Amino acid sequence: MATADVVSAKKLVENLQTDLRALSNEAKKKYPPVKEAAEAGILRIRTVVAKNKDIIPALIACSGEIMQPFLLGCDTKNLRIVQICLASIQRLIAKQALSQEAGSNVVNMLWNLMDCGIEDLKVLQTTLVLVTTSTVVRGNALARAIVICFRLHFSKDNTVSNTASAIVQQVVCTVFERVLAEDAANAAGAEDHSFHQNSLKTNSRLPPKSLRPCATDAYLLFQDLCQLVNAEHPTWLLGLTEMSRTFGLELLESILNSFPQVFLRHKEFSFLLKERVCPLVIKLFSPSLKHKQNLMSTGPLVGDKPYFPLNMRLLRVVSVLINKYYSILVTESEIFLSLLVKFLEGDKPMWQRILALEVLHKLCVQLKLLRCFCLSYDMKTHSTKIFANIVNALGSFIQSLFVHPVVERQSALPGVNSGKDGLNSSPGVVGGMSLGGGVTPQPAFAYKGVWIPLINVAATGSARPVFLERLTEMKILVQVPGLSEALTTIYESINGKSFKGNFLEMLDKLEAPTVPDGYGLSIAFTCLLDVVRSVSTIVTSELEVEQRRKDQSGSKKMNGGTVLDRNDAVLEDVDPSLKSLWEELVNASWCGVLAALSLLLEACTDETGTESILKSLEVYASLCGKLGMTVARDAFITCLCKASLPPHYALTVLNIATPQNANILHKGHKRSISRDGLSNQQGQGSDGNANEPGDGRNQVVAVGTALPTVQGTQQGPVMLTAKNIQCMRAILSVAHCHGGILGTAWHMVLTTLQHLAWILGLKPSAGGSLKVSGAAETANSVITTAVMGELPILSAMLSRLFESSQYLDEVALHHLIDALCKLSTESMEIAYANKVTRGDKEPSLFAVAKLLETGLVNLSRVEVLWRPVTAHLLEVCQHNHGRTRDWGAEAITSLVKASLAYKFEPPLHENLKLQTMLLSPLQELSAIQHPDIRQRQLECVLQVLHNNGETLAHGWPLVLGVIGAVSDDQGDSLIRTAFKCFQLVTTDFLPIMPRYGLQICISVAAKFGLQKEELNISLTSVGLLWNISDYLYQNRVSISEGLVKEANLVEGTNDSSPNEAPVPPFDALWLTLYSKQADLCVDSRPAVRKSAGQTLFSTISAHGSLLQQTTWSTVLWHVLFPLLDKVKKLSGAAKQDKSDVSGGANILIHHSRDTAEKQWAETKVLTLAGVARVFNTWRQQLILLGDFPRAWALLLEHIESSALSTSNEVSLNALKSFQEILQLQASSPSPKVLEKAASLDTSMSAPKAEQIKRTTSGDNPKIMPQKQIESVMDDFTLWSTAWRVWHSIGINGTKPPTSKTAKTLPSQPFLTTLLQIFPTLFQHIKSKFVASDFQKLSRVLQCAVSVPIHADASPFLLPSSMQEAELTGLQEAALNAITCVSKAIGTSETMQSMHPAVFDQLLTFVTYACQAPSFGQIETRVMSKTASKQAEWVSMNYVPFAEKSLSMTTALYKKTATRQAVMEQQVLQNILRVLQMPLGLKYACPSATTWKLAVTSLLEILHIGLPVARNPTYNKHFKSMWLDLAAALECFLFSEHPAPLTLSVEEQQQDEAMDVKVVLLIQNEILPYSTALPPQFTAKIMGLLNRGSIHSANSSSFLDTNNSQLREEFAKTCFETLLRFSFITQSLVSEEGAITKMAMSALLQRCREVLSKYVEDERLSGKCPLPRSRMAEISFVLKALTTLMESLKKAHSGNVDVNTWEQVIDLYPTLVDCTTCTSTTVCSALRDVLSQYHDLLLPPSGAMQNGR
Repeated sequence: MATADVVSAKKLVENLQTDLRALSNEAKKKYPPVKEAAEAGILRIRTVVAKNKDIIPALIACSGEIMQPFLLGCDTKNLRIVQICLASIQRLIAKQALSQEAGSNVVNMLWNLMDCGIEDLKVLQTTLVLVTTSTVVRGNALARAIVICFRLHFSKDNTVSNTASAIVQQVVCTVFERVLAEDAANAAGAEDHSFHQNSLKTNSRLPPKSLRPCATDAYLLFQDLCQLVNAEHPTWLLGLTEMSRTFGLELLESILNSFPQVFLRHKEFSFLLKERVCPLVIKLFSPSLKHKQNLMSTGPLVGDKPYFPLNMRLLRVVSVLINKYYSILVTESEIFLSLLVKFLEGDKPMWQRILALEVLHKLCVQLKLLRCFCLSYDMKTHSTKIFANIVNALGSFIQSLFVHPVVERQSALPGVNSGKDGLNSSPGVVGGMSLGGGVTPQPAFAYKGVWIPLINVAATGSARPVFLERLTEMKILVQVPGLSEALTTIYESINGKSFKGNFLEMLDKLEAPTVPDGYGLSIAFTCLLDVVRSVSTIVTSELEVEQRRKDQSGSKKMNGGTVLDRNDAVLEDVDPSLKSLWEELVNASWCGVLAALSLLLEACTDETGTESILKSLEVYASLCGKLGMTVARDAFITCLCKASLPPHYALTVLNIATPQNANILHKGHKRSISRDGLSNQQGQGSDGNANEPGDGRNQVVAVGTALPTVQGTQQGPVMLTAKNIQCMRAILSVAHCHGGILGTAWHMVLTTLQHLAWILGLKPSAGGSLKVSGAAETANSVITTAVMGELPILSAMLSRLFESSQYLDEVALHHLIDALCKLSTESMEIAYANKVTRGDKEPSLFAVAKLLETGLVNLSRVEVLWRPVTAHLLEVCQHNHGRTRDWGAEAITSLVKASLAYKFEPPLHENLKLQTMLLSPLQELSAIQHPDIRQRQLECVLQVLHNNGETLAHGWPLVLGVIGAVSDDQGDSLIRTAFKCFQLVTTDFLPIMPRYGLQICISVAAKFGLQKEELNISLTSVGLLWNISDYLYQNRVSISEGLVKEANLVEGTNDSSPNEAPVPPFDALWLTLYSKQADLCVDSRPAVRKSAGQTLFSTISAHGSLLQQTTWSTVLWHVLFPLLDKVKKLSGAAKQDKSDVSGGANILIHHSRDTAEKQWAETKVLTLAGVARVFNTWRQQLILLGDFPRAWALLLEHIESSALSTSNEVSLNALKSFQEILQLQASSPSPKVLEKAASLDTSMSAPKAEQIKRTTSGDNPKIMPQKQIESVMDDFTLWSTAWRVWHSIGINGTKPPTSKTAKTLPSQPFLTTLLQIFPTLFQHIKSKFVASDFQKLSRVLQCAVSVPIHADASPFLLPSSMQEAELTGLQEAALNAITCVSKAIGTSETMQSMHPAVFDQLLTFVTYACQAPSFGQIETRVMSKTASKQAEWVSMNYVPFAEKSLSMTTALYKKTATRQAVMEQQVLQNILRVLQMPLGLKYACPSATTWKLAVTSLLEILHIGLPVARNPTYNKHFKSMWLDLAAALECFLFSEHPAPLTLSVEEQQQDEAMDVKVVLLIQNEILPYSTALPPQFTAKIMGLLNRGSIHSANSSSFLDTNNSQLREEFAKTCFETLLRFSFITQSLVSEEGAITKMAMSALLQRCREVLSKYVEDERLSGKCPLPRSRMAEISFVLKALTTLMESLKKAHSGNVDVNTWEQVIDLYPTLVDCTTCTSTTVCSALRDVLSQYHDLLLPPSGAMQNGR
């Protein structure tokens, strides 16, 4: 047993004992038996608890004994005792601790209390707990418990009665819930169905024996409830004497609604339904059926007045029976449904009709029910057409509200929404005045003066409104696009009067409530929409199932793929009975739906309501079309079309014929046609619908002109309302979504759309779409702002409609095309009549435009539509109206172009028949004589050529001759048209053209290039020449062969002279191309020249491999050099003013091209670069020409002339050309190299869209023998000429000006390029390069790097700070030139003498770091200086350049230090002299990196140079070098330029480390070899060490606090160096004795000076401490003395002379004076040095010993 159960049981036992004690105490005086029984009960409970672990089962077993005291207590009728007893009994019941016998005793006790009227509520509560918590109460005991509740329900106490009513319903439900639980528990067992209905009928007082116990109780209970409602005595609920029918019906409805499983599973209960419930309902309906009401009075006519509470509950029962039990009550349901239809008749009270509507509303959303209704009734031969009757009844009800509006208002309150004549009026007017702005009009229906609002019907309490009761289900089931959304919108947007609760929920009403205005119409409207939705869902969902079934079965798909709303193939295979069901559903309902919806559509004043109606009409039209019901389909389409146009206008346009069955439900109340918008504005017509106040849907939103029709033209403007526009949208939706089922109705739809588009001013535009016209045609055309915003949307919807035709099958597409052709024919007839009678008035082009749009989207099946569409369009092209004719031509040419561009399968060029069919309309257009048509035809031919020109096989020479007959006197329009043709020819048709026509193509292209009318055409022509050249190359084999065959037809241009060999035909073709391009290169227009030049040289570079060797001479002397001469001549004669520089074209000119001279300069650059590129790319062919040296010299002459030009652009690019031709190589290039060279171009490039492939075998240039090529390449004459030209350019180009000012100086790019040329050139001349040549080079280099730059350009060329400085291109090129020469010298023995010259040049560059060079007399300013900002020129930053030069010098010296020329020319001494400047300046250098690099280089050079200088073999060359070395070291170690104050400690340490490195060099490389060095040099070195060994503050003031200049580590190193060469050694007198003595004397003297100065400053400073630098200085001196004395003591006595010891002893008094110092560091050092004097403190020689 669970712990929770144990705890609960113990708590129950405790509570029972407590209750028994309380009962004993309460009864001990008056009721001793009760007291005794209570005490016995306590003992019994204790015994049970003590003997049993499971307490509850034990309590159940003895529950009779335990209950006894409580039952006795209740018998006392004492209120207090009864309360205690009932509370305890409830505890036992709640814990299910009662046995069945105890339960019966409790029921009997409760019965007694009920009879006595004691604690009725407690009795009810106990009864409820007893019945609902367990099943111990069954059979008669259960019946008595139920009777207790029923009898208390009829108590006079309202509280008791209401409580009992609720408990009765709960108890009844509990009885049936027991049945469900019993069935679930016995689900595996077989049901006993062996019962006989006859036995039940004869002896109904006994329950069926086949039922289980709980089912038996439920059976008897339900049977008695039926008997009680039928005013009969119960057989099981004995003691129940009364019960109201209404309450009984509520109980029956609750049971039937909540427990359909019981009635459907057990046939016994089904029997009760058929035999008891249904007859009872029919019987109780009898008074309502007999009652009739006079339509013109408010009282009943015959029969008893129906009782609202009873009828309402009966209808609720009927609703449950039909919804839940239709499967077993088919016949009975037919009766009930007929009753509901009967209740909708006009002679019934309005509340009764409303109740029937609400029941029907619940049925209309049940798809399965409606389907069963149609199957069971409408499709049966002799059965009642229930479904048709329901729909017709709804329609009749709706119509009756407008025909007899007083009927709906008979129960309304007097004066509410009533006009003076008693009819409904709109709330939009109050007192004859309309509501002001901001008031939203209430949704309503207005027809013939009757205004009925559309209200929001809400259910009682928190239940959902009636309209929304099935909304969720609708959203799930609805399959029709837009319908569910439309229904949802209308439900949610209704904002009218709110009525809380619908009639079927008014269980508390005893009288029929007042029917609110519009409530009946609102429910009927909703029911109608539900019917539409349900029918549509049934048909469409089952159609989709059949479609899926057919697809899964593998049936053949329909032609055309997916189509819209075409279910013919499915309908053919569907079960006939299923198809009959669908047809019957639609047939039974469409008439009633159409009649009601058309009336509501005309009367509706709300947009959302109108939208739902339109969607419903669309749905039914779709259903009718799917099922092949053309009459019904056309009826719905007609209704939509009629609603979209003004009434009288619609009659004229549509020629409406009333369908036979359309008015089947009007019953004599035929609706008259509403008047048009104009009549509505003027007032109420006798046969029209009033323009109701507040009806926004009938307000005019657009006014336009009427479209003329065959019957005639309506006079005056045509007015469209917002509802018309909304209906237009609906028509578009129908046609778009359901175009496949429209069939012949397309004509009506398209006619309506044409008229609406005309009225709205939508005109056709490109592609057939409609756009808003620019201006109104007449003054009467008015489009409101709201509609103006919708016009683009409507236009787009129209376009999408015809775009969707691609999804139609072929039959539906033919219907659409036939309708468009018919509509177009009518428009043509009208246009012809208008032209004759009314002048040239614009016709409607709607049909033609839409034919075009339809054709364009259906090209995938062009065979289906081409002939009918183009045949009609050809007729349109022959019309005499210009606008019509123009659009016909537009349509047919657009279709032809689009069809030829369409990707057919198989391709169009493989389907000649289809191609012929597509082109035939163009051919037929030739028969039309109208000029505009011919113009359109020619424009179309251009496109035909573009798309299908490969079909042209002959006549190309004639075509080219026509195209090429172009001159400047012709108009630009003709030139453009002709050039378009030529572009197509050259782009697409060259492969199919005869080969002799290629030369004509080249000439024609040149003509277009030379014409002056259109610059763009000229430029494009140049591009076409490039395309032709590319084509010639790619098809060289076939073209060459074709030219040979067609030689007799070719009139080639042979540019060779008479003495030269004839040019082959293929080469002649290329020469023609080159000569024509060369002619364009000297055109008067710069853009043409530039484009032609680029194309010419790119063509030669790319395709020159095709020319034979002999042809190259012709190219050089007849094309290239003549072109250079022409350009040189024309550029020299060019004007320098800015007049007419655009070449006659309106082009904006950049300032760099704003004069003719500048433009010709560009041409000159381009031409020279191109020729140079040709020489470089095709050098193998050109070298072998006999006159190549002459051509080489001539080209260099042109280059020299251009390089010395005053134009920077020309001079710079001339050097680039020079640089390019120097790339000539003697080796034979491979095909890949040739291909790469052809595509390499630094100044121009071929059109990037072209991809040239030249790797085909047999296409390589003619490669000549290698020895022959090398012999030409090794000819020094070629390169000496080049060297002469280079030197001439260098000298003349860098010549310094003689004046202080200059307008222009050589640019940095020019100089850089000049110097970059030298390394390449040097490779060819180095074998004969001598010292004089190097001097020439040096002069050019110095002049080049000295050229300043203009001040305006300095911000872009010079760095903003010295730290950002780096080598310029010019400086790098200069150094590269020297490097190039230096490498050559190193590898040649004959050039070794030039090494000193190289060093001299580099050292000259090194000096630029501290002193920038000057360029002639030009005044310049340095970048970092600001003093002379007025100077026009600025010197370059030479620091990186000089440093790089120094690095090169160091590296070169390392390699050449032992070379004889280097030693003899004293290169090392020169280096030292040059380095003295940066070493001496040190911190004063422009850049700190300079002196640091100088020191580093010095150290590296000395490490290499000193051993060489000490060598006895070479020392004669270095005698004068040592003093320069000492001077250099002194300049650096003791510079006159102190470090800046901003120097950080880390930087000071780094700088000091460099000083230390120099000292270490002295220590390692100089002093050890002092005997081999000059004494004077050695003395200077020792003086430097002595000077550096003791550091002291620079300031003489003892208050100086700056210690940044102290170099402690440097001084220490100097001192250690001195010590190293002093007396430390233990040997006798060393060779360095002279150095030691000299060093010690100076060192001790320096120490005395420092100590004396310190003592003096210490005395003067008083209490003010000395600076840290002074303290550090004295501390270092003391430490140095300590070290020195230690060394002196260790040294050999012979190495230390007496003078040294005397100087040491003389320091002792000074040291004693220093003892007043307070510094700990100084005192410690002082103690150390004084302790060294211990060995020197000896007594005097004449002193007494021991007192004697």
